[in-house]
Amino acid sequence: MAASSMDQIVSLCKRRGFIFQNSEIYGGLGSTWDYGPLGVELKNNVQRAWWRAVVYERDDMEGLDSAILMNRLVWKYSGHEATFSDPLVDCRECKTRSRADHLKDGKCPHCGSANLTEPRNFNLMFKTTVGPVESDEHLAYLRPETAQGIFINFTNVLQTTRRKLPFGVAQIGKAFRNEITPGNFTFRTREFEQMEIEYFCKPPQYLQPGEKNDVELHQEWVEQRFNWYVKLGIAPERLRKRDQTPEELAHYAKATVDLE
Repeated sequence: MAASSMDQIVSLCKRRGFIFQNSEIYGGLGSTWDYGPLGVELKNNVQRAWWRAVVYERDDMEGLDSAILMNRLVWKYSGHEATFSDPLVDCRECKTRSRADHLKDGKCPHCGSANLTEPRNFNLMFKTTVGPVESDEHLAYLRPETAQGIFINFTNVLQTTRRKLPFGVAQIGKAFRNEITPGNFTFRTREFEQMEIEYFCKPPQYLQPGEKNDVELHQEWVEQRFNWYVKLGIAPERLRKRDQTPEELAHYAKATVDLE
């Protein structure tokens, strides 16, 4: 049987020293990857190009590098402890686990059986403990996104840089998600690098004449990020802007556009 295109890409990335399966000599660890000599250079080049475009070449942005571990209350009050989850089902026949919202016709994607457990919420955050005692009091999480580190430092950045709204904060760093069904290769992994911006603007009731509202600023960022990919060499006809449906939106989001 001929190898799929994905298999060929994975094989090529390994042979050329771009990406290796993590812990391969011990059987690997699902959905974790190591960047080889050429891979790390490519990744660093992309990160530097992104940082240059969104921080150095703008006069309304600041940079930040926050810690991966944070006080558990950060994730409680952001809603992640209660809502950052996927519906999980187990197949009683082949014993595999799947996301309930990815099932077709209520059947297991692995064996086709309809003998499934009831869906239950599965929190995607990796748990760990801080200190020598394992207890709820010492529970912490590996951050599932870098945004919260920006939010909790908003006042610090505002005071130390004397910024005025609107302005943004950019960050590059590791994030972790205990995915139920990781995707092929590096497209949906449990450990990954995020390049993230949080851009802060005035609520509509505080806008002065001529100042842009949140919808206008959001649209500007969508256009600028789209054009950045084109500038890197991606043909515009191979990119699309897709508005997320209300069912897809994060619990805190007013609108989201995916560049695919």
